[in-house]
Amino acid sequence: MGRLFNLWRGFVSLWISDIEKEHPEIAYENAINSMVEKYSKLKYATGAIIRRREDLDARVAQATKDLAQTEAELNVAVDTKQDDLAVVLIQKKNALTQTLSDLRGDLDTAQKDATAAKNSILSVQGEIKKLKEERDVMLARMQSAQARLRIQDQLEGLSVDNEVKALDTVREHIKNTIAQANLGDELSSSSLDSRLAALKTQAGDVEAKQQLAELRAKRAAQQAAAGQKTL
Repeated sequence: MGRLFNLWRGFVSLWISDIEKEHPEIAYENAINSMVEKYSKLKYATGAIIRRREDLDARVAQATKDLAQTEAELNVAVDTKQDDLAVVLIQKKNALTQTLSDLRGDLDTAQKDATAAKNSILSVQGEIKKLKEERDVMLARMQSAQARLRIQDQLEGLSVDNEVKALDTVREHIKNTIAQANLGDELSSSSLDSRLAALKTQAGDVEAKQQLAELRAKRAAQQAAAGQKTL
């Protein structure tokens, strides 16, 4: 059962830790509240210490007064030769002297305790102040970082990828259009009409070349006949 309890407590601790990561203000508030509670307890304890110091201080003052009064009475008893009273007063004086010594020792300790307690209170006050300042700074940084992340996500989520994708589509369309045009040319050049037109052109070239040859032969014959007449 103990192991199961520790396991369950571990799961709860991790769950709380995850929540605090998502909401750091909760962790800071819990820490500050814990420090404030510690401060309240320390303040209450310090009040008790100071009250004891004040009580001891009053008792020291009263014992000092009683001792002074006893010494005065003892002097009178000695001067008036009242030895029986003097003996009682001497015993009282000794008791008061011991009590005053003890009270002064307790008062010294109480004063040190009060000083230490007050320093502890001031230290906790300073820690609370520092923790609040840290909370404000860190939460401001957290909010700034979250805002930057949102902006980055928005920028990354803009139509840059979509635009590039659309451009690729346009490029593909252009290539397809060019390919279709080339296919039309290829089909046109390989069609029967095209082949016949090409053949007709070739036949016209052959006939023209024959006519040119005949014309050159005729002119050559004429030139030869003209040369014979001159002779």
